[in-house]
Amino acid sequence: MKINGVSYHVEIIGGGEHHVLMLHGFTGKGANFKDMLADFPHSDCYTFILIDQLGHGKSESPMQSKRYSMENTTADLKAILDHLGISRVSLYGYSMGGRLALSFATSHPSMVRKLVLESASPGLATKEERLKRKQADEKLADRIQNEGLEAFVEFWTNIPLFQSQKKLPESKQAEVHEQRMGNNVVGLANSLRGVGTGVQPSYWEHLRLIEFAVLIAAGEWDEKFVLIAQEMENRIEKSHFIKISEAGHAIHVEQPRKFGKIVSEFLSN
Repeated sequence: MKINGVSYHVEIIGGGEHHVLMLHGFTGKGANFKDMLADFPHSDCYTFILIDQLGHGKSESPMQSKRYSMENTTADLKAILDHLGISRVSLYGYSMGGRLALSFATSHPSMVRKLVLESASPGLATKEERLKRKQADEKLADRIQNEGLEAFVEFWTNIPLFQSQKKLPESKQAEVHEQRMGNNVVGLANSLRGVGTGVQPSYWEHLRLIEFAVLIAAGEWDEKFVLIAQEMENRIEKSHFIKISEAGHAIHVEQPRKFGKIVSEFLSN
């Protein structure tokens, strides 16, 4: 799908009246959610829109990092929904996708029915934090381009954030590894530079303005994001935080059936 001059890979699953836009995390792709959706309760009620973000999967990887910015990506998401003739949607965002979902939700609140945030953050609150993170993201982006995809994926797989995935069956770990290797260095590096946590705006002050229902989830082993989730719950009036047992950062990968049931109940309520 050609959107604002770039090519997006978009997959539609189902034909229900309730549209759900699914936004994956860094190094991921839309198809990452298929395992959770395979046994999703009341699936006939939903139409799921799975998007590969810029620089990921089968979507285009522009050479200019500014093209990946939060502002541009949010405009792309709006254009995709307009192209599909969808005026109201529920958003599901995981990690980086959660930051994008918050950007869209605060920019186009009248289009949002409900919001699901999995292991997500509204960004960094201070300029000092953002500058420090921007420098770290830039350093990691350079590392991706200098050392290559295979070395980066090996490094990324072994960061503390994803250690709980070592508990998954080897076949699932291999599937995650293969999916990450399906990306390219230009796309991943520019995604970090353009829409990384260091360069995105802080949405902390916008949270109190959210009027629709929000489900906030974090895995029990993901202590940093449990704390962030609890703070978001304090600021969003119609929000509910749930801590998922036996899961780390990627809940939809580590507990797809359990979490799918929780998300379905929230969306259908």
